[in-house]
This record gives sequence, structure tokens and C-alpha cells, in this order.
Amino acid sequence: MPFIGNQPALSYTSFAKQDFTTSATTSYTLDNPVANENEIALFINFVRQEPTTAYTASGTSLTLTSATSASDDMYCVFLGKAVQTVNPPNGSVGLSQLSATGTKDATTFLRGDNTFATAGGDNTPAFMAYNPQNGAVASATNVVLSLNTELFDTDSAYDTSTYKFTPQVAGHYFFYANVRWQGSTNSATRLNLDITKNGSSFANSRNSNSDYATTNATGVCYLNGSTDYVQLESYHNFAGSTGITTALNNTYLGGYKLIT
Repeated sequence: MPFIGNQPALSYTSFAKQDFTTSATTSYTLDNPVANENEIALFINFVRQEPTTAYTASGTSLTLTSATSASDDMYCVFLGKAVQTVNPPNGSVGLSQLSATGTKDATTFLRGDNTFATAGGDNTPAFMAYNPQNGAVASATNVVLSLNTELFDTDSAYDTSTYKFTPQVAGHYFFYANVRWQGSTNSATRLNLDITKNGSSFANSRNSNSDYATTNATGVCYLNGSTDYVQLESYHNFAGSTGITTALNNTYLGGYKLIT
């Protein structure tokens, strides 16, 4: 017949059953208490027994008129204990019916551990800086590159005066860097590039060249989201003082937070 609203759920009812391990006795214990023998259907060797005549029951006690043997098969069906399952119709379950923890909305999904989580994420904080202003750097000198121009800085975490990237979100970050020295007439046997965390290198590369030597490095490190900072350092051993190319495509430091 017609109805208004969601289609009613389909219900399926089954009765609780108990199997017995038989022996030479007339006394057994029921899994569920009953008021009397009429609340169970008892079967011995697949033949239904007559209540009161073949057995009596009260509470969890079942008493037979005649003793069974160990070879008998005996079970009962609890007529007063029905187990009902419901198959909800399509479209009838909403967020309010779910027991999962977390935020339930259009931006989250339900995980296998019954919690709601947000899909994807953003690789921020993120930045990229370039245009070093170190000038001519003396030979065999390690310097922090004074990258004073930002290509982008999503969270204002890079300082163009201290040349430090200090994000305020904890997590693992990926960094990439490149440096090009202007030693076109001198030769160098050692050109180092270090991406440092709090002054200590966590990503390093080394090269040697005599014509506009270039070296680059990438690395991942964990930052605590408060005081940890990252800088770019480099070293050369050209015969004399040498400058660093300032162009964006030659010398730069960048990084972003990984989604974990």
C-alpha cells in the first residue's frame, strides 16, 4: 500500500536455539530462563517432545521424564525469545545514525577503524627564496646564503633578513636547494652545499668544477613547529673570492610540509 516518507525497514525474526551435550541424565540447564515448559520446543533425535508429559521447565532448569543417553541428539527452540534483525531501506541511514567518532560532514570519510578523517591535505607551510646577496665570498669560507627575495611564502615563515625558514606547524618537511658559483676562470676541487636545521646539515652535496660550478641537494627533516629553523649554506675553494649567481633558476632554497 502507499506510504509517506522512507520505505519501512524489513525485519527478519528467528528464534534462539540451544544444543545439548547429552548423557545418562534427566536434568539439563537452559541458556535462557523460561516461565514454564510451554516456552520451549524440545527435540530428541529430531522428534518433538510433548511439554509436561515428556519434560518440564522452570527458570534455567529442564527436567526430562526419561533419561537420555550419550548418543542422543537433543536441542530446544526458545519460543518466547525471538532475535530480530533489520535491513534498513536504501537512503534511510543518515549521519545521526552512525556511531563513528570524529567530524561527520561532506569533507570527511569513514575509515575502517570507525572514525571520520579528512581526505587529502595541503603541503603547507611552503616557501621558496632566492637572490643571494653575499657578494664575493672568500675562498675556503662557508657562508649562509642571504636569500632575500621570496617567490612565495604561504605562512610568512621565511625571514628575508635572517634567511631562516621557521614554520609554526610541526611535521616532516621536504627541502630542495641549488647554488651556482661564478668561478668561470678559476678551478675548484670542492664545492659544498648544505641544507641545515638549527645550524646542522641534514642534506648535503659536493661538486668540483671550473666553469660556473653548480651543486644541488634535497632532503627531509622534522621541524617542531616552534623554534626549529632551516637555512642554506655553501662553501667553495676557488683560488680567489667568488660570487654566487643571483638568478632564480640558479640559486634558491625551497620547502614544504609533507602530508603524513
